[in-house]
Amino acid sequence: MHIRPDDVPTMSFDWGTITWFVTPASVPGAATSQGEVIVYPGRGHERHNHPDAEELIYVVSGEAEQTVGDGEPFTIREGEGVWVPTGVYHSTHNRSWRPLRLVVTYSPGGAEAALTEAPDFRSDGAGMPVLWRREG
Repeated sequence: MHIRPDDVPTMSFDWGTITWFVTPASVPGAATSQGEVIVYPGRGHERHNHPDAEELIYVVSGEAEQTVGDGEPFTIREGEGVWVPTGVYHSTHNRSWRPLRLVVTYSPGGAEAALTEAPDFRSDGAGMPVLWRREG
């Protein structure tokens, strides 16, 4: 199955966007979820966990401060990966001036459904440009 970014909606948040290419809800028979995350410069998401899924993060471009569990924050860069075990708290903060691009995979898929409950969640239709918002 060929999936183009313009064919799927984008989840928008104050910190960035996620475009899910594959989820169990959108692709019959899919067991995992995979999408592209863009974290805006100077933004990030706070510590959270996925109680029923592990997460794999691959850095396409950019650099960020990452936490996994109770360990010390560490820098992730282009070409690197991070594995977050099931239920472990983690966070990602883009400390640079350029966008951070990640590919994330949840296994098993479905954990992305909880993101629609975030207070800053917006859904942008398939193929629609996402407008970045600047704070004061």
